[in-house]
Amino acid sequence: MDQTLLSGLALFAFVSSITPGPNNMMLMASGANFGFRRTIPHMLGIGVGFTVMIVLVGLGLMQLFDALPVLHDILTVVGVGYLVWLAWKIAHADMPTTEGGNGRPMTFFQAALFQWVNPKAWQMGLTAITLYAPDRSWQAIALVAVFFGVINLPSVSTWTVLGQQLRRILSSRRRLQAFNWSMAALLLASLIPVLYPH
Repeated sequence: MDQTLLSGLALFAFVSSITPGPNNMMLMASGANFGFRRTIPHMLGIGVGFTVMIVLVGLGLMQLFDALPVLHDILTVVGVGYLVWLAWKIAHADMPTTEGGNGRPMTFFQAALFQWVNPKAWQMGLTAITLYAPDRSWQAIALVAVFFGVINLPSVSTWTVLGQQLRRILSSRRRLQAFNWSMAALLLASLIPVLYPH
């Protein structure tokens, strides 16, 4: 891959990882509700889960979607339904206590598995393979996966830090509830490009 394509891949990985989407909205809410340290497994789950997803999409899942386009539609419906449920959970999250409250941050495995129902993750993965590994050779797929693996974690961490910094402002139940409802609304809004492309 030449230098221009590598630069394009790095920029695409950064922009698609750091812009608002389901992962980043949930990380900001988790940072605000649980703090940075307790959100680390969630962040790592996103990074590892998405990197594995890139590899599997490149090695064969993309061909499956090419052969059976209805599978992509089914996946979109399941993903949207799951995100609506997550938005409801975020909106109704309770105040965390020093013991952690009733709520718990997403675990590593939950976050890794979430990538498979995250419409934005699927769009990112399919686009990355189409543009930067068009021959679908294992070398090109591995390169795309490595770029995303390296760039994704610092990008998503930014949202957790932002949420954690908001904790001071969200010290009252009313403000935290308003924040959680706002995050739920933004999570739902992140589905608009999926539901209404172009």
